[in-house]
Amino acid sequence: MARTHRLFQLMQALRNHAPPVTAALLAEETGVSERTLYRDIDALRSLGAVIDGTAGYGYALTEDPALPPMMFNDEEIEALVLGLRDVQTIGDPALASAAKTALTKLHARLPSAQAHRLKHAVLAVNRIYPPPAPTVDVAALRRATWEERTVAFSYVDGKGTATTREIDPLGIVFLQDKHCVLGWCHLRADSRVFRLDRMTELMVTERSFRPRRIPMLKAALAKIKAEVAAAKAESR
Repeated sequence: MARTHRLFQLMQALRNHAPPVTAALLAEETGVSERTLYRDIDALRSLGAVIDGTAGYGYALTEDPALPPMMFNDEEIEALVLGLRDVQTIGDPALASAAKTALTKLHARLPSAQAHRLKHAVLAVNRIYPPPAPTVDVAALRRATWEERTVAFSYVDGKGTATTREIDPLGIVFLQDKHCVLGWCHLRADSRVFRLDRMTELMVTERSFRPRRIPMLKAALAKIKAEVAAAKAESR
């Protein structure tokens, strides 16, 4: 195996595994001895990769700004194009713009042959019926979710009932062709899904629910999964 290809493979292995990654595992994945693996780690560091850790402890890739662009296989390129084009179609304005910019940056960083494949990918996204447009600032809602801040908003449900809600936003999902926020509802004392096209007057409060978002999100997703499974069982 050429050393350049091996270094790319090592970089990918560092990205794929949760740190710290042991030298033994990295050596096995790249098909070299641990002694050679240590030299390859030093080579990547000399090229600009920030790799924390030492022999006997394990390694963690922090960043690699000075390295050449990562290599993708044909299916990975098609998947990237399909995903980013779908975001351009269904994402809120900020995300749609970011997806377009990401495609442009990716095209510029890839080798010419792969850049050609990205530009002329055979997969495409064509949604005849676009999702309802959100009626709140989705970028602000995303920031509140990342910062784990409680939000308040006015909401009209499917029956036309208007309420004022406060939730701890856990995640934004595209569910059944509609943008939704999954959150812990203070009014119902339970996790709930709210459509973004039925929300108005979004206000981000100063109240933090950190660091509970991840476990709350896992519990909420588990609840949805259980409800879907129960509904399928009843329909049989």
